Amino acid sequence: MSPSHNPASTAVERPAAPERAHLVLGALILVAALANLNLAVANVALPDIGREFDSSQTALNLIAVGYSLGLAASVLYLGAIGDRYGRKLLLLCGVVLSVPACLLATYAPSDTVLIAARILGGISAGMAYPTTLALITALWSGPGRTKCIALWSALGGGISALGPLIAGWMLQHFWWGSVFLITLPLAVVALAMAWLFVPAHVNEATDPVDNLGGVLSVVMVATLIMAINFAPVPNKGAVAAGLAVVALATAAAFVLRQRRAQNPLYDLHIAARRVFWVAACAGIIVFGSLMGAMFIGQQYLQNVLGYSTFDAGLAILPAVVGMVLVAPRSARLVEVRGARFTLLLGYVFCLFGFLTMLLLWGDGSAYWKVGLGYLFVGIGVGFAGTPASHSLTGSVPVTRAGMASGTADLQRDLGGAIMQSIFGALLTAGYASAVSAAIASAPNGDQITASVQSQLTKSFSSAAATAEQYPQYSSQITAAAKESFLNGDDWAYTAGVVAILLGAALVYFRFPRKDEEVALLGRYRAEDSAAAVTGPQEQATR
Repeated sequence: MSPSHNPASTAVERPAAPERAHLVLGALILVAALANLNLAVANVALPDIGREFDSSQTALNLIAVGYSLGLAASVLYLGAIGDRYGRKLLLLCGVVLSVPACLLATYAPSDTVLIAARILGGISAGMAYPTTLALITALWSGPGRTKCIALWSALGGGISALGPLIAGWMLQHFWWGSVFLITLPLAVVALAMAWLFVPAHVNEATDPVDNLGGVLSVVMVATLIMAINFAPVPNKGAVAAGLAVVALATAAAFVLRQRRAQNPLYDLHIAARRVFWVAACAGIIVFGSLMGAMFIGQQYLQNVLGYSTFDAGLAILPAVVGMVLVAPRSARLVEVRGARFTLLLGYVFCLFGFLTMLLLWGDGSAYWKVGLGYLFVGIGVGFAGTPASHSLTGSVPVTRAGMASGTADLQRDLGGAIMQSIFGALLTAGYASAVSAAIASAPNGDQITASVQSQLTKSFSSAAATAEQYPQYSSQITAAAKESFLNGDDWAYTAGVVAILLGAALVYFRFPRKDEEVALLGRYRAEDSAAAVTGPQEQATR
């Protein structure tokens, strides 16, 4: 092998930034924003969708989590495919596929079709979204990479948080399906910019893709998320248990495969690096908690406080402001104080956010309490997002950028899917339990038929529809439904507090301090450079 093709020398000699860096970064941020926006628009429409299809709370949970499910299940496999066959090609394919996925969701004739459309949209995002971070890792190095990751995180997250606001305005003027059309103009612009400005075939791998490992990863993540969603559903215990067994079996098979494969899909040796795995777990908790809070919060604002769809979207603007203002500053903190300090600072603000939601959000809460909770969470994610992604990309070789970006994406989407599923399951269980208790204690509870009880416990939207059918009991039914919803969302916010405390403890005790982190990253780079030199030599002697 000639020196010009030596992977180790390529990693050292490559420029710190690509040509037309601002246009390249702008294109990548637009593609990331497209995926983030598609992820966010459904939540604000859930009450309208529930009324349109008379959906159960479980169906609404699956509509909310379907996009994350498709993305999280496919991202590891697709990240490896991008590393091998072309990150730019995969990115372009993902943007193109997002268009029919959005159209199918827009005109879905049932909630089942809508769930399928959301999963398809998630798969399209699995092609495009993680590839943006992989390309940033491959094209930039040093402090410039940290700044780009901060901008990518802040602007992508900020645009995502604007999704509910735009969707709320659309719902005031059009039907529920219109929210899925929002991203189509952005898709056209993102596709054109990515085609024109993003370089192709930069520091890509030449090893074959572990297709069996890829299939196992898809099944493992998908069955885990589905098992969590079906766990609280009455008469679905056997389904949930079966899915859980499949998830555990495929997880064991995946680990075994990765240990034995010559070219593993997910290098467990790299994943075992302390900077990598602690950052991955920390990111899953903080991003997942954010998405779970948005999922529950949108329903709370509309169902309990009576906000319009537009006002509910407008209510989360403090989170956008917090993320956009703080994230660029977190890049400086990472360089000066280290990822551990910056992560812990983010966790502190996220904890304040969930405590605000748990203690101050109730029936008739003033907006300042709502805005304060969202502001705290936005600041927390703004601080934590950059070090979580930076630590992942900094602890892997550039040819494994797809693995790092896939894991960074899993932080958001597996974390979001799991936390939304857990929060949704707790909301469902808490709501149904409170409604059942209210029926049992009602003076005329024995006169309520089984079918009416089923409608009341199904979801808030079903209870609201039942109240319209029985106007003489409308106020009592609505009041009981609101109280039951608040009982369920308290369960969810308590779970958020517990998750944040566990994540903070993990970072505090296991993530290295700045000096040790710098030493570890230097050691990782030395190991990867040595492996890049010896790997081709070993293959040449075979």
